[in-house]
Amino acid sequence: MNDIYSFNWQSPDGTEHSMADYQGQVLLIVNTASKCGLTPQFKDLQQLHENYGSKGLTIIGFPCNQFLSQDPGSDQEIGEFCQLNYGVTFPISTKIDVNGSNTHPLFKYLKKQAPGLLGSQKIKWNFNKFLISKDGEKIERFSPKSSPLSMIKRISILLS
Repeated sequence: MNDIYSFNWQSPDGTEHSMADYQGQVLLIVNTASKCGLTPQFKDLQQLHENYGSKGLTIIGFPCNQFLSQDPGSDQEIGEFCQLNYGVTFPISTKIDVNGSNTHPLFKYLKKQAPGLLGSQKIKWNFNKFLISKDGEKIERFSPKSSPLSMIKRISILLS
């Protein structure tokens, strides 16, 4: 796969989505979990979605159960949890792996393009964030502890 737009993902209702549908938008890709100490970041992600979605920001959450089994529910349960507890209206995928032999191809690509600390291509915890420019060329990685709202300046620059 040559670029971010070569990948697909699936929503909990079984709908297949192409990343190519998001060309020309700033993307924020996040591996999420519903039973993590960082789960309240859904509130800030939703706020970003509400404030910048109409300006060209698309947020997609990718639930993952690889870190202390902090997202054990079904795809439907995870979606309902996010909507009921945090009002999430941005897209959420089916549960995926972000590390190991079953790593989702999109996350293999993101980790290679934007390695972590000391060049690591491993996701170390829930709520890693990948911010991608409108042309898909520039990919920035933000740590799990980085508040989504701390990214507003970078998002604004990429949207302009």
